[in-house]
Amino acid sequence: MNDALFNKFRALIYAKAGINLSPEKKELLHARLGKRLRACKIASYEKYYDLIVRDADGAELTHFINSISTNFTSFFRELNHFKVLEETLLPRLISRSGNRGPLQIWSAACSSGEEPYTLAMVLEDYFQRNRGTGYRIVATDISTRVLNQARQGVYPADRMDKVPEYFLRRYFQRGVGKSTGYFRIKTAIRERITFQYFNLMERFPWQNEIDIIFCRNVMIYFDRKTQQQLVQKFYDALVVGGYLLIGHSESISSVSHRFHQIEATVFRK
Repeated sequence: MNDALFNKFRALIYAKAGINLSPEKKELLHARLGKRLRACKIASYEKYYDLIVRDADGAELTHFINSISTNFTSFFRELNHFKVLEETLLPRLISRSGNRGPLQIWSAACSSGEEPYTLAMVLEDYFQRNRGTGYRIVATDISTRVLNQARQGVYPADRMDKVPEYFLRRYFQRGVGKSTGYFRIKTAIRERITFQYFNLMERFPWQNEIDIIFCRNVMIYFDRKTQQQLVQKFYDALVVGGYLLIGHSESISSVSHRFHQIEATVFRK
C-alpha cells in the first residue's frame, strides 16, 4: 500500500466515520485490511478500495469499518465514573425528574457491551435500594461485529476480573458443560438495553431526550473539527440538567461548548 492509496483510505474513513487516521497508522491499516482482501479474494488494495466505493448497499463499507475499528473495553472501566453516577448524578436527576418517566441513558460507542452492561448492573442495584423512576439504556456502535457480540452478552471468565463478586453472583449465569469458563448476563439485565448500529457522524435522533451520555475514549480518534460538532450534538441530545461523561484520557477544553464542568471528565448541560 503506497502513500497515495493510504491517503484515499484515510479520506474515506474520515468522510464516513469521522475517524482521523494518522500517517503512523499505515502499517496497522495494511495488516487489518489484508485479512479482508483474503476473505474477498481480492488481489490488491486498490481493487478493494474500488469495491468499497462502488458497493451500492454499503455492506463492504461496514466490513471495512469493522476491520479498522478499535474496540478495547472492559467491565467497570474507569471505575470513578460509576461511583459518580451512583453517588451524584442519579440522586440529582431523580430528584428533579418528577413523573417524566424512566431515565434515558446512552452508551455511545458501546463496543462489545461491557460498558452498557456495567451501567445496567449499577442502575439495577441502585434502584433496588432507592426509590426512583427506573431506566432504559440505548447502546450504539459503528461496528456491527461487536454489536453482535454485545447482544449475546456472553464473556469468557478472564473478562470478569473487574466485576465485583456480588454483581457476578447477582447478574451473571455461570456456564456449565460446553459453556464452562463463560459467563452470560442474565435476561433481566439484557432486556434493559437496546443495542443498535449508529454512526456518530449522522444526525442524532434524540433532541432534549437523554439524561446521561457515556461517550468514553472515542473522541481521541477525531480531529478538532469533528470533536466540536460531536460535542454540540451531545449537548442538543441531553435534557437540561443532563450529563456527558468522556474518557479519563480525553478533554473537550480545546473546543467551544456550553457545558458546565462537574469533574475533570463529567459535564452538565
